[in-house]
Amino acid sequence: QVKVVESGGGSVQAGGSLRLSCAASGFMNSRNCMGWFRQGPGKERVGVAAIASDGRTSYADSVKGRFTISLDAAKNTLYLQMNSLKPDDTAMYFCAAYDHFFGEVAGGTCGGDYYGPYWGQGTQVTVSS
Repeated sequence: QVKVVESGGGSVQAGGSLRLSCAASGFMNSRNCMGWFRQGPGKERVGVAAIASDGRTSYADSVKGRFTISLDAAKNTLYLQMNSLKPDDTAMYFCAAYDHFFGEVAGGTCGGDYYGPYWGQGTQVTVSS
């Protein structure tokens, strides 16, 4: 079973930057997908960005141009570089992994046929004005 562990959250002022990391292990198939979700206070969990193992990426409209998702395949580590942070970006951020992935990345999420998703515990990001 795939396991993922997030790190890198914290507190920052508006306009600042943070980088989140997600270490993954246990993939059974080279075709996979990973993504970042966030859940703000009193809100639903929503997709932020996703990347497939072949390099396809997708972002939610709210973060386009500010966030960059990347994958170090050798380390099986996912990153989310977050720049120009806003108070609205305050949320718990979760990493999700999808194994045996046959689908598309769209709207900041992995969709189609897959095993999973496998979730991490989350890491808090707080942006103050």
